[in-house]
Amino acid sequence: MVFQEAKPKVLIIGAGIGGLMLGGLLEKANVPYMIYEKATEVKLVGSAVYFNSALAPIFRQIGIFDKLFSMGKPCNSIDTFDMNRQPSFSIDMGVSDEMGGAQGFVVSRAALYNVLLEQVPPRKIFRGKKVLSILQGENGVMVRCSDGTTADGDILVGADGAYSVVRQKMYEKLKKENRLSASDSVPLPYSCICLVGHTDPIDPAVLPELNSEKCHFSTIHAKGRPYGWSTFTCANNVVCWGVTLQLDAESSKLNDTFRSSDWGSQGAKEMCDDVRDFPVVGGDGTLTLGDIIDNTPMDRISKVALEEKVFDKWYHGRAVLMGDACHKVHPASGRGAQLAIHDAITLANWISVLRVTATIEDLEKIFKEYKAERYPDAKDTHDQGHMLSKILEKGFKGDTMRFLAKHMPPWMNKLVLVKISAMRPQVSFLPLATDNGTVKKAYQRSLEMTLRIHKARNSNVSC
Repeated sequence: MVFQEAKPKVLIIGAGIGGLMLGGLLEKANVPYMIYEKATEVKLVGSAVYFNSALAPIFRQIGIFDKLFSMGKPCNSIDTFDMNRQPSFSIDMGVSDEMGGAQGFVVSRAALYNVLLEQVPPRKIFRGKKVLSILQGENGVMVRCSDGTTADGDILVGADGAYSVVRQKMYEKLKKENRLSASDSVPLPYSCICLVGHTDPIDPAVLPELNSEKCHFSTIHAKGRPYGWSTFTCANNVVCWGVTLQLDAESSKLNDTFRSSDWGSQGAKEMCDDVRDFPVVGGDGTLTLGDIIDNTPMDRISKVALEEKVFDKWYHGRAVLMGDACHKVHPASGRGAQLAIHDAITLANWISVLRVTATIEDLEKIFKEYKAERYPDAKDTHDQGHMLSKILEKGFKGDTMRFLAKHMPPWMNKLVLVKISAMRPQVSFLPLATDNGTVKKAYQRSLEMTLRIHKARNSNVSC
């Protein structure tokens, strides 16, 4: 018999990957929640997401691994080329499969979003809800939206992206109380602009690599230009792609009028025109990004300014941040979506053991635990992404980083993959999935501590 009791109600602001993952987990934990999203409709934009073996246990635990895997393609390496489409170096990702006990794979961001969306009953997602104000006190939290509606709950989760309204409102209050750190007071910096999309099905006669059972993850770094671009051959003959323009201090100022955290299509056409002639690996050796762009509907192409920052303050009172709202990493890290999913797992574990009578002090204790578990990974990923972004720089720094990447010894690559593969989190309120990884799983405090709480409570309930 599973111990059941009234749980606090959670208001999740933002229906992105992190918000949906948290909602899906709370659904399985029988915790009441609602998701509020400012967009009125779903726009399936973005490129692709690479998952190594680390998240296989949680995906199996909630029953979505097989579906996600079938919608993607196995991926064993990242292959880098020069502007002449000649191989430069490869990063072997396949060695992590045995470490974590599962095959790594690439799946389109749109497919991932749809699978996570299926985990949340439609009645629990409210769209067109732009948050205007937040009021919290001893007895709960209330949000007011631009359409005049309000929502009441016990916990407020800001999963609303880099320009999080929840974070802004939280920081306004902290600033008035002189409790906001200097680092959190400065504007959110950004150092690159990305153009991303995913095509309609492409004829494999044009791109035979689509016939392969495995994903061809190809990247080109343009020496002398601040650009890098990647293509991913995905399931159903779809190509996911992305272009990154690395900004320096001067170009960052020139682009400062363009900012978006919504993966919108603003300004995308102009950038598409700028990169059309860039070479693409595969086919008969003459393909360019223009050929890929021409097979991509404009409503699936978006241009976005991406920031780099790990915030210091992640929670206050009944409000807590997750995902891009508290840590934004460079796309070179390749782990933005994974970080949000890890956040959701940790938060769900701690929320699952809260009682409906939880006080602000109780909430801040678990929020402190949550940050302590997640901050080191977020900071490491931020630093790695920042370092890897130097590959796109012009001059000595860029040349040095490209040289180091090309000549990185296998043992060093393995050390990085061992650390990532060891982080195989699960939730305490569902039966644990079998873990076949050969690398010892990293200690997950939120799992171990909340497992004890669940077991202790269940043992006190007579069956």
